[in-house]
Amino acid sequence: MAYELFHDDCLKWLSQREDNSIHAVVTDPPFGMREYTPKELSKLRAGRGGIWRIPPKIGGTKRAPLPRFTVLTDADIKAVAEFFYKWGLEIVRVLVPGGHLFIASNPLISHVIYCALEKAGLEKRGEIIRVVRTLRGGDRPKGYEEAYKEVSVIPRACYEPWGLFRKPLEGKVADNLRKWGTGALRRWQVDKPFPDLIYSTRTPKEEKAIAPHPSLKPQKFMRLLVYASLPLGKGIVLDPFMGAGSTIAAAEAVGYDSIGIEIDKEYFKIAQEAIPKLSSISTGLPFETKAMPLELE
Repeated sequence: MAYELFHDDCLKWLSQREDNSIHAVVTDPPFGMREYTPKELSKLRAGRGGIWRIPPKIGGTKRAPLPRFTVLTDADIKAVAEFFYKWGLEIVRVLVPGGHLFIASNPLISHVIYCALEKAGLEKRGEIIRVVRTLRGGDRPKGYEEAYKEVSVIPRACYEPWGLFRKPLEGKVADNLRKWGTGALRRWQVDKPFPDLIYSTRTPKEEKAIAPHPSLKPQKFMRLLVYASLPLGKGIVLDPFMGAGSTIAAAEAVGYDSIGIEIDKEYFKIAQEAIPKLSSISTGLPFETKAMPLELE
């Protein structure tokens, strides 16, 4: 299959893309908008935090840095809503009728992003729940862990939500499938529909070594989403926030054409080198082994 990579601002790129030319979007955006600005990325790379939480070792294990969404101000949240509304308008325009958007989020900010996308004209079709423990935020009150051993500040994170949206159909689903090849989700097996609950793991160390990015998602999970995004296995998958290239690698692995856009020069270079390596990793998925376990992990 073929993929194209662009070092560009996704809004600029999308504004120049022709109407009805993308068949699916699978992406993991900067949820709070601030965490991937040059200012905050420089702090992350220097190990000095900023909006990024650079955690210490706990139990001898060093945890990955994660953005602090609880520090977002009202103005930040308003900016998130405005950006994803503007972005959503472009996504609606470039998607073919019936094209799906899979968009990663988190429980603290997902409602803002989802409302903006619906306002832009996308239909919410559900939510994919990735069951995974990725962070230990809100363990106990900071600085008073011993004094308040019996409390948790927020629930222990055990899942990651992915919003599922669709551009309105032309006619019925069957009509749309015949004309555009979209409007539904591809099954892993004929007798088993695509599920909205997927058991996952953290991103393997092998993949992180290939593509060092704080938000890198595992190939096993990404290939499941990407595979489902084109119901007839034909079309172009777009990732407007490519990062280190996990979506594009997944598309390459399952045999789909794809386009990746990344604004950060360093991550773009990482993606260029990482995509062929990530796509060659064997994951033992149902459409590779012809067997689908109830729990993938």
